[in-house]
Amino acid sequence: MRAKLASLKSDETPGTRTFSIAGHQLVAPTATPGLHLVATPIGHLGDITLRALETLAGVNIIACEDTRITRRLTERYAITSVLKPYHEHNAATARPKILAQLAQGASIALVSDAGTPLISDPGFKLVREACAAGHQVIAVPGPSSVLAALSIAALPTDRFFFEGFLPAKEVARRTRLAELARIDATLVMFESGSRIRDSLHDLAAILGNRDAAICRELTKLHEDIRRATLTEFAQAAETLETRGEFVLVVGPPTADAGTMSSDQLDDLLLTLLREGSVKDSVAHAVEISGRPRRQVYARALELAGQMRDSDNNGSR
Repeated sequence: MRAKLASLKSDETPGTRTFSIAGHQLVAPTATPGLHLVATPIGHLGDITLRALETLAGVNIIACEDTRITRRLTERYAITSVLKPYHEHNAATARPKILAQLAQGASIALVSDAGTPLISDPGFKLVREACAAGHQVIAVPGPSSVLAALSIAALPTDRFFFEGFLPAKEVARRTRLAELARIDATLVMFESGSRIRDSLHDLAAILGNRDAAICRELTKLHEDIRRATLTEFAQAAETLETRGEFVLVVGPPTADAGTMSSDQLDDLLLTLLREGSVKDSVAHAVEISGRPRRQVYARALELAGQMRDSDNNGSR
């Protein structure tokens, strides 16, 4: 059932569910009992879908990461459904309450701060347990920063791999990038402004000179899309505006990129050797570099010796 234009009168049934678009008030159908996964705008509030508005207005409760952020959306469209927090810090206590309400026939919408729920956001355990309990779980699709970035990056879209956020620490980040380097697909990653410059340097060092796009503040007032190679981005990293939220899109490896270059192998080994033994570093580097173990082992010994010499000279 679709929303209907409403002209509410004093004798109308109390509790009528409504929302408003451009000054026009509409009546929303009562939402079907169950858990509704509702995609919300990633920036521009006008990107909300009509079905999402109907659902948010028609449910008993909206479970959201941050009630302050979701309230901006509900106030924009005059939605009065109850907002309840559901995030990684309170999930253990909030989840049983939501499941109990679902068991009583409630309709509950789950939203993230922006975009599609469960994509680098909390919610997986709730959905899994709701399904296990036999409750209906309904997707209300809509905005997604992953797909928005992928569509405007001007890079291959026939196959892509979504990584989410890269590890915050350098060694873990470089190690993970070395693993991603062998995936034959366009890569899509999230990154914070505080780490974007470091990540660009690591991406260029580990993945090489691939085509890429930096998408900052998608759909917002200061949206900024840049396309260049990873090497060019790394060289200009210090001048990059770091305020806002970033989606990085990196093109797939070239046909001859199955084996790491010597420079890439050195970068990887140096990163691994700072945190682990030669044996462990070699084992990991062989697995992801595509190079023979004997060759990797010999280079690891050379680099480990250079690192010791440098440390000894620095301590004199």
